[in-house]
Amino acid sequence: MSNSEFEIIANLEQTKRLDQLYRQDEEQLVNELLEKAAINNMDMRSIQEEAIQLVTELRKQRTTKGGLDAFMFQYDLSSEEGIALMCLAEALLRIPDKENIDKLIRDKLVSANWGAHLGKSHSLFVNAATWALMLTGKMIAQPHHESFTDHGKGLTSALKKLATKGGEPIVRQAISQAMKILGKQFVMGRSIQEALKRARDKEAMGYRYSYDMLGEAAFTADDAKRYLDAYVCAIEAIGEESAGKGPFVGPGISIKLSALHPRYELSKTKRVETELLASMNKLILLAKEKNIGLTIDAEESYRLMPSLRLLEKILASGIAKGWDGLGLAVQAYQKRALAVIDHLKFLSDKYDQKLCVRLVKGAYWDTEIKLTQVQGLEDYPVFTRKVTTDVNYIACVKKLCEYKDSFFLQFATHNALTVSIVKHLCKQHHVEHYEYQCLHGMGDPLYDQIVSQKPCRVYAPVGSHEDLLAYLVRRLLENGANSSFVNRIANDELPLESIIQSPMEKLKSYSSKRHPNIPLPKNLFGEQRLNSKGLDLAQPKAFYPVLKEIELLANKMHFAQPTFLESKNPSAVKCYSPIDARHCLGEIVQATPESIGLAVDKADEAYQKWRFSDAATRSHLLNQTADLLENNRTELLALLMYEGGKILDDAVSELREAVDFCRYYAQEALKHHQATTLRGPTGELNQLSLHGRGIIACISPWNFPLAIFIGQVTAALASGNCVIAKPAAQTTLIAQRAIDFLHQAGFAKAVVQLLPTSGHLVSEHLLKDIRVRGVLFTGSTETARNINQLLANRPGPIVPFVAETGGQNAMIVDSSALAEQVVSDVITSAFKSAGQRCSALRVLFVQEDIADKIITMLKGAVLPHSKT
Repeated sequence: MSNSEFEIIANLEQTKRLDQLYRQDEEQLVNELLEKAAINNMDMRSIQEEAIQLVTELRKQRTTKGGLDAFMFQYDLSSEEGIALMCLAEALLRIPDKENIDKLIRDKLVSANWGAHLGKSHSLFVNAATWALMLTGKMIAQPHHESFTDHGKGLTSALKKLATKGGEPIVRQAISQAMKILGKQFVMGRSIQEALKRARDKEAMGYRYSYDMLGEAAFTADDAKRYLDAYVCAIEAIGEESAGKGPFVGPGISIKLSALHPRYELSKTKRVETELLASMNKLILLAKEKNIGLTIDAEESYRLMPSLRLLEKILASGIAKGWDGLGLAVQAYQKRALAVIDHLKFLSDKYDQKLCVRLVKGAYWDTEIKLTQVQGLEDYPVFTRKVTTDVNYIACVKKLCEYKDSFFLQFATHNALTVSIVKHLCKQHHVEHYEYQCLHGMGDPLYDQIVSQKPCRVYAPVGSHEDLLAYLVRRLLENGANSSFVNRIANDELPLESIIQSPMEKLKSYSSKRHPNIPLPKNLFGEQRLNSKGLDLAQPKAFYPVLKEIELLANKMHFAQPTFLESKNPSAVKCYSPIDARHCLGEIVQATPESIGLAVDKADEAYQKWRFSDAATRSHLLNQTADLLENNRTELLALLMYEGGKILDDAVSELREAVDFCRYYAQEALKHHQATTLRGPTGELNQLSLHGRGIIACISPWNFPLAIFIGQVTAALASGNCVIAKPAAQTTLIAQRAIDFLHQAGFAKAVVQLLPTSGHLVSEHLLKDIRVRGVLFTGSTETARNINQLLANRPGPIVPFVAETGGQNAMIVDSSALAEQVVSDVITSAFKSAGQRCSALRVLFVQEDIADKIITMLKGAVLPHSKT
């Protein structure tokens, strides 16, 4: 995608509010939300009274019928047993070989304390399941294992005999069957025909259905074609079953855009909008012909803007005219939710097209939090408190009601209070036609009470158990957490008043609107150090200005030379970009033998004073350096791209690593270089303190010209040493700027020096100098051996030599691994930075049972990455 296209996206007037809210400060936003979601006290009391009736009936049904909600409460994800069950569900259904199934079952069931859950539930289903899990754990435990001896000794002998007489196959079959039953609770059918047939009884009660074809993002072009074919078959079957009922009353389908293209990402917008648009047009025309609803599912937050762009292109083409079945899901946990609704209203008006809007709370919360932290972005795209999502959901309901003429409203929730609030607000705004929505297997006890008054559409996944994994884990994470309504309602110890408490009042009661245990990404490491700043490469508004500045720096000339020169008129050589051999980046002066001797003299002299610097001073200077690197981000990114040949993503990662090195070693300086007083007899003072060795030579490679260069240098400086740094010949200009920033931070020039020169001169005139007291090296194994031999032959004390060299890195994959995760990790490890990392994957060992599947998927996944 060209820079001009990014500029257009970054400056679209109608998306400015979306950009502003994307990662807005939560404290600031919450106060606005509380006003927008406000419901007067009298109305809230009426809503709560209705919710109490629903909850009371829910608890009655749970006691008599039991089921999945009670089971999930007993084994929620805050317990060891709940985590063990999720691990089983995550992997068991896709492991083909018996040996690994047995190992997994033994690993997850033996150590858990299932007996602690026995008799704790009113549900026969839960107690029976607990007995089975407890006995299974004992059957496969070894005799000396704690779980074997501590729980129910009376059965020990019999169970031991059973376990030794082929018990594992019995357990394997039982657990596999149990996991399939668990999967069936979430999946409507293995085929669309099976699902449609199973739905008929519920449809007779007033339920409606929206079918989703199980599976996650496409990894290969073949995946995308398979999903497209599955959607086509499903639409045809649903259309036949619907028999002209229309998109509002009849069954419909939900589409994941990521399933239809292997590179559904912003950087491939032009290609995606061509290829994915063609697939979507095919599905929309077919859904329109069959007159059923088609809703585009919401996915991770970074995919929102591409999905809105695609939706506008669909509407602009006019293919949906005369059909009201096209819809989009909106996630209330996103800070942009209200702005998304406004944008959909804008599109509806602009193209005179009524849309279906499915309001959900969101199922990718854990992913959103982790990605933001890992990427070092300024704030989260989602709320950190569950209750804030509930408040935002209410604000969204109000806004949707205001836009009732433009939308068909669909409210997805399993929360009885939310159901009552929706009913009240729709009545208040005179919204007659709307529906509730729930997940298959999750909402029956609640909506059985409601469906006769107002329709409920069930979101029904369809597919094989092998495709269940990611969906199942999301459901377990979403509803197995102890803060979820599904979990709380099953807890008899929680009073009704707590369950139906106004979310607005609950949110107001918190002194901090942000969750105290979820720090901002910059504060991820607490008091130890700041996290480095990232760049949001999924938001044109964030990265386009940086790209523009980098482009402007393309013709800037740079100059590098030894920190100290013996000559006033040194000769320089020109430096060219590896991207374009015609592009001159600047000039470099190489050190001579005399320059090297001068550098050692200067460093030796400086060390006599620097050796007495305290840890606090060194720590402060390193933190100052980190700030300077971040404040000069664009210049360093430009050099990493033009001189280092990196793409923007890799350049950002490297700059962040360099900043993290500075702050990490600043912290280490304080931790390890303060004097420690040791215990001893009265009258004695015994102290342990660490000191620098003297001059350290740092020799860095070209593949990470900033991060490894800075890492070596700052480690040596933090330890109280003087540094002479020899950069790679290919990336000297980057090293020069790094040294410049160290000097600007306050390090004396003689304390940390740049020495651009050849490897031969370094060996002959630097490493042989007995004043050099240590060497840090990253590079080839052969060079490391030569340096090691050279240092060993030097007279005097042994010289510390820290060498990081290349290696043959292997990944070993057994059948318990998720194939998609394996392929993703292989591509990242083997091909990120063009594979030019010492940690890059070189050899992949795959268990024979899954080798064909992994290899086929890997080949297919690599192809989309090779296209422009």
